[in-house]
Amino acid sequence: MAWPDGVAGLHVLMTADAVGGVWQYALDLSDGLRAHDVSTTIAVLGPPPSADQQAAAQASGATLVMTGLSLDWTAQSPHEVEEAGEAIARLAADLRPDLVHLNAPALAARANFDIPVVAVCHSCVATWWQAVKGGSLPEEFVWRTELVKRGYASAGRLLAPTLAFAHATAKAYELSQVPSVVRNGRRPAPVSASGPNGDFVFTAGRLWDEGKNFAGVDRLASRLAIPVLAAGSVQGPNGAKAQAAHARVLGQLSDMEVARHLSGKPIFISLARYEPFGLAVLEAAQMGCALILSDIPTFRELWKDAALFVDPDDESAVIEATERLVRDPETRRVLGSAARARADAYTIEAMSAGVLSAYRSLLEPKPSRSPLEGAAA
Repeated sequence: MAWPDGVAGLHVLMTADAVGGVWQYALDLSDGLRAHDVSTTIAVLGPPPSADQQAAAQASGATLVMTGLSLDWTAQSPHEVEEAGEAIARLAADLRPDLVHLNAPALAARANFDIPVVAVCHSCVATWWQAVKGGSLPEEFVWRTELVKRGYASAGRLLAPTLAFAHATAKAYELSQVPSVVRNGRRPAPVSASGPNGDFVFTAGRLWDEGKNFAGVDRLASRLAIPVLAAGSVQGPNGAKAQAAHARVLGQLSDMEVARHLSGKPIFISLARYEPFGLAVLEAAQMGCALILSDIPTFRELWKDAALFVDPDDESAVIEATERLVRDPETRRVLGSAARARADAYTIEAMSAGVLSAYRSLLEPKPSRSPLEGAAA
């Protein structure tokens, strides 16, 4: 990457939490940026990362700062979020990075940053509510949405992981410009030992999140002859909780443990009603798993012709698609190969290049206008 004069050795202050997919995004991006001589300090909000997560952060080259600040989506008042944003601004003033990368744009609602800010639209309660519930926002979501809207307005650049979600965000917040698309990327995890036999269905993610529709996967498990395994927590930091009556819940697994299960090439399923990207789907595709995905715009955009798409509310269609792959190993193999080929486009290198381009657009000096240009304007 050719940087403007004085930008080599860029230092980025990035925010993240250790609860969901943003954590993996932050570490992967830190790893990718390191190849371009960019160092990353991650300010961790919410619960502290586990020992495994901290080890992964160290391997990515990121420096962690545990802030103990409230997460925007679990905060009890606007004041908590605004205070967290101001604390991040003070941290930026102390560390003096070249740029701030907010993975929680609401943090910019009131904070005064004196350096460029890039914000990423990973997800938000407004678009979540529209996809999962519909209708008017509840009062507790109204103020959260207002903070996000103010944060979007304060950022120098907005990024989104898919075009479908970029348009959904622009519509929800009445943005004058659609966020730029930089798709997420992952590096396939090395597998040191073979996983279980692939005659099972696998899903992974925040099982407690109603938008992931784990309830639909659990009902599927009651009607299949093969087991359904689910990796992830059934209880969220916001008090949300999922019940499992039929699927076998494995709990929160490390990246290596998830990769070991995926190495057996099970049928991977996601019946999510809301998924701005879906890192777990990408991880399964990288391992050559056949994909059964809910028919939502983001999944269609990312995995067209490389997955079976189903209406998440049509249980008969979900059962039929799953049983088809159980009975037909050749179709399963072809779908798995197609998913793996499509996954080759979603790399850490491509993600890092896109993010670096956004950084550079804010950091490079703007050309000055000559007096003659001003007179002609």
